[in-house]
Amino acid sequence: MTEGPRRDTRGIVGAPDLFARVRFRRREPAAALRPYLEHYWLIDWDLAEPYAAHVVPHPSVNLVFQRYDAGDAPRDRAGYAEVAGVAPALFTRELAGRGRVCGVQFRPGGFRPFAPEHAVAELTGRRVDAADVLRTPPPVDAVLDPDDEDARVAALDACLLALEPRPDPRAALAMAAVDRIRDDRTVRRVDGLARDTGLSARSLQRLFSAYVGVGPKWVILRYRIHEALEAAASGPEIDWARLAADLGYSDQAHLVRDFTATVGATPTAFAPHGHAPPARPGKPLAAPPPPVAS
Repeated sequence: MTEGPRRDTRGIVGAPDLFARVRFRRREPAAALRPYLEHYWLIDWDLAEPYAAHVVPHPSVNLVFQRYDAGDAPRDRAGYAEVAGVAPALFTRELAGRGRVCGVQFRPGGFRPFAPEHAVAELTGRRVDAADVLRTPPPVDAVLDPDDEDARVAALDACLLALEPRPDPRAALAMAAVDRIRDDRTVRRVDGLARDTGLSARSLQRLFSAYVGVGPKWVILRYRIHEALEAAASGPEIDWARLAADLGYSDQAHLVRDFTATVGATPTAFAPHGHAPPARPGKPLAAPPPPVAS
């Protein structure tokens, strides 16, 4: 597990464009919550014109508090909280007017201790009212009302600490397995990862279904696509054949095919700073996802 919030922009398509229009920050949770959480993410915007944000999601569950002054529904203006399961495809969300989002990105495998009654696979591709998933209704106004950022972070800490997450050895095993996938490019096959974790391939699949929400093969692919997306955004002089080999692909064509299917555009379609929007979105969710959860 990394120390402090991540500083990379992996998964955010066209991050420089987005950050020029919104205030995006990551904040560290209370010490007792850090074994389970990646970070908090806070977004505020006040836009004269709408802007479309594109994200290739991480294999993480997010708890999202949101309020939109330009929202179409009464609850948009009042504010609400949702649990967003792992999103299986790229998503796009239009930001307009004024809005505020305060999100909790759990470590892959780290959400289950906060809602032990729910297998995480039940939430995959879904957004569910947080009160229907968590044991204690989340304090929406306490999180969204303060203009002071530290007060919002304190409210998020209080909300999650009240759920009293307890150490779960299987959650710890799932988190360690995902960390291994993310940090070690040599992890390319599920059977090898299973051997390293001391499980059969079938047991590893069951562990990921219950605690991560998607299978280990999906997680391997998603993190490799994040690396390819970051490379595409860095400039045009990329040796894609070499990168494909480094990421465990048999050839460049396989990488390009997976990248295009996930992101909606070929790697070479991206401008040097990743400004090019996807040519076509991946398979959409049944309902629009939260703006950014990365």
